[in-house]
Amino acid sequence: MPCFRDFVGVLVLASTVAGAHTDQSSQESDWMHHARIAAYGLTPNNADEIVRLAGESHVNAIEVDNDIPGRYESFVDPQEKLGALRKLASAAHQAGNHAFVYIAGTECITADAGKTPHTLAKEHPDWLQRKLTGEPAVFTGGSAFWIKKGDEDVWISPYAQEWRKIYMQRVREIAGTGIDGIYVDIPYWMTHFTGWEDSWASFDDYTVAAFRGKTGLNARKELRVGDFNDANFRKWIDFRIQTLTDFMKEIDHNAKSVNPKIATVAEVYPGIEEEVVRVGADPYQMYAVLDTIAHEYEFGEGDHRAAARTPLDWFKYQVGMAAFRSFAEGKPSWILNYSWDGEEKVNPKSSMENLAMSQLMVGANFWDAKGHVMSGSNDLPTRKRIFSWIAKHSDVFYSPRKPIAPIGVYFSPSTRNYFAKEFIASFRGVMILLLEKHLEYQVVTPRTLTRFAGKTLVFPDVRVLDDSEKAALRDVVASGKRLIVTGTDATGLAESPNVL
Repeated sequence: MPCFRDFVGVLVLASTVAGAHTDQSSQESDWMHHARIAAYGLTPNNADEIVRLAGESHVNAIEVDNDIPGRYESFVDPQEKLGALRKLASAAHQAGNHAFVYIAGTECITADAGKTPHTLAKEHPDWLQRKLTGEPAVFTGGSAFWIKKGDEDVWISPYAQEWRKIYMQRVREIAGTGIDGIYVDIPYWMTHFTGWEDSWASFDDYTVAAFRGKTGLNARKELRVGDFNDANFRKWIDFRIQTLTDFMKEIDHNAKSVNPKIATVAEVYPGIEEEVVRVGADPYQMYAVLDTIAHEYEFGEGDHRAAARTPLDWFKYQVGMAAFRSFAEGKPSWILNYSWDGEEKVNPKSSMENLAMSQLMVGANFWDAKGHVMSGSNDLPTRKRIFSWIAKHSDVFYSPRKPIAPIGVYFSPSTRNYFAKEFIASFRGVMILLLEKHLEYQVVTPRTLTRFAGKTLVFPDVRVLDDSEKAALRDVVASGKRLIVTGTDATGLAESPNVL
């Protein structure tokens, strides 16, 4: 595997040739593009220590775990945690740093649920997401590594209006603390725990009523769940994705109504693959309504840490991250991947370096973490060295830039939504071919199609196009650009010297 330090000389040479020097003022004013990220657990009394530790390891984007709406106790009474956030924001700003706070999206945990009558599920069972059978999304310790024994873990319908009203109030209160960002994790439909993978939740009363209001359909009776050929199920897919995008947009609106400068961030693990459709959190859609996305990017089965990746895995991750950078349209992309978790015969330092290198080379921001959690480091001296080097050359990698003469590769969200397996295989294949041939590429999307300036555009098994996409494509071909169609041809264009 390539190693970060082997590329340092090359990258430094690139910065010298370009005449680029890091502008400290630009990094401070545009901290999200220049973010070097690490996470810490916040208490009422450790704000100064967190800021000191972050500064010592060249971290300029401090994530703190101080979840208010995702813990039922603080969902009901947030005052202690709000006080801790005020202290942290003040300490970070005094040090010239920036901080953002973790909150859960549609998940909420009650600690020691068996010892209290006051849990979310006991007091508000109507808020819960449900399977088609009516089974509620309630879990206990062991369902996921972050759920402790005795805890109650629930997943809530975004259409539970009483919950949503309180949630948005908490968002506004958090924005009022002076914190620089709100980081919303797991804004999901419950389809990622054992036994729920094929549930296509949620079929609770509130969600079913909202779907009927938008489509006139009864989700419990008038769609064939899991059948992608069913037109009504496709409407359910689109509805679920749009619901979570609208939820995140509302969070952004509420936060900025209090602090216009606050950043909103979603953490999602789905990237470009089928997981997006199942969970309902689509980075392509969410980039349009948020300031950035933190990609805890994983796909398929098996280990995905840097220490365990095959050469093909590295290519697949580069393809996904290249797509994210296109989806972002100039916004930053943060990557929360994991480098090493005890793998034998693999050096944790080299794993950290490889991971940072892969992300930096697509213009994404590196988040250093220990094992498979958000905080800590597998090797703090290596973090310091990586972040110190990135800080010195930050403008080289994060300044705005435009493609020169790219080959375009079209990413079709609708095709992915209904034909994920076929489309992703074709899209990846074309992208990896270009990477292996060292040819300049550009991922093109429905939002950027009219601005594509290259001479050749590849449509990799794109099967679904709406009228606006077809019209834009006709203009592309009429302008003299070449269109290469592989697999299914949904363009409606006749074969010609420019259409192959």
